[in-house]
Amino acid sequence: MLAFFAANDILSTRTTISLDSIPAGKLIMKIIRYNDSANNIRYAAQQDDGSSLEIDGCIFGDYTVTDKVADVQKLLAPVDPPTILCIGLNYLFHAEEGGLPKPKWPILFMKSPTTLQHPGDPIEVPRHLKSEEVDYECELAVVIGKKCKNVSKADALDYVLGYTCGHDVSARDWQIKYGGSQWCKGKTFDTFCPLGPCLVTADEIPNPNALKIKTILNGEIMQDWNTDDMIFDVPTLIEFLSGSTTLMPGTVILTGTPHGVGLARKPPVYLKDGDSVTIDIEGIGQLTNPVIDEP
Repeated sequence: MLAFFAANDILSTRTTISLDSIPAGKLIMKIIRYNDSANNIRYAAQQDDGSSLEIDGCIFGDYTVTDKVADVQKLLAPVDPPTILCIGLNYLFHAEEGGLPKPKWPILFMKSPTTLQHPGDPIEVPRHLKSEEVDYECELAVVIGKKCKNVSKADALDYVLGYTCGHDVSARDWQIKYGGSQWCKGKTFDTFCPLGPCLVTADEIPNPNALKIKTILNGEIMQDWNTDDMIFDVPTLIEFLSGSTTLMPGTVILTGTPHGVGLARKPPVYLKDGDSVTIDIEGIGQLTNPVIDEP
């Protein structure tokens, strides 16, 4: 059973709170993953005053929030996913801006775990296998909390640990022209999946399909929409992805991007060395990464 920190509890030593013992709406948790001064990777519960309290145990099982202030030296992506599952063309207006029909089934592609990038660390524009069309895509990222298979839509959110900001960086030239008729190559270059800044537990976001979502490039808002425009909502995606397929704890699902991508603009807008791009999702926060050319 998961253990959570409730905002109205006083942590005097160590607190383990049963999910079943807390009234609905009382669970407040933003989890960060970080390096401490000894370079250990740890988790902590973020507090309203900006500090964080160390977590002991596994966030995918039983864990406790301690009274020890976390020694946060570097903020990391909130999870290290075994699998990154991605959904294409999942916003109605985005499909329309590309002149594409509304899909009858979710369109699935995958990113390699090596695409993972931390908050504040750079997105690298490929220079060895060169791309000149690297695009931004703000996405709500769903983190699976427990092993699941053949989950019904009605029960799907019970398997969600939480949500974070995701950035599905996409090399459009490799996705469309050079990728061999599938999307993975253009989506799976190193650094092409920033996640963060924190993991907001599912109890704090009862409806993931009612969140404002934005991309901000060099201070200019490029995408500004709401997750209620998803063609396939989060429970439907989990039902589909878990069908005859086991989803392991820590699996990340990128749920698609709204309209306003760089490819669809006239003229197109692509990421370049020196840019700064921020993904902003209501209730989660902002994920910011600079852009550099691949060293």
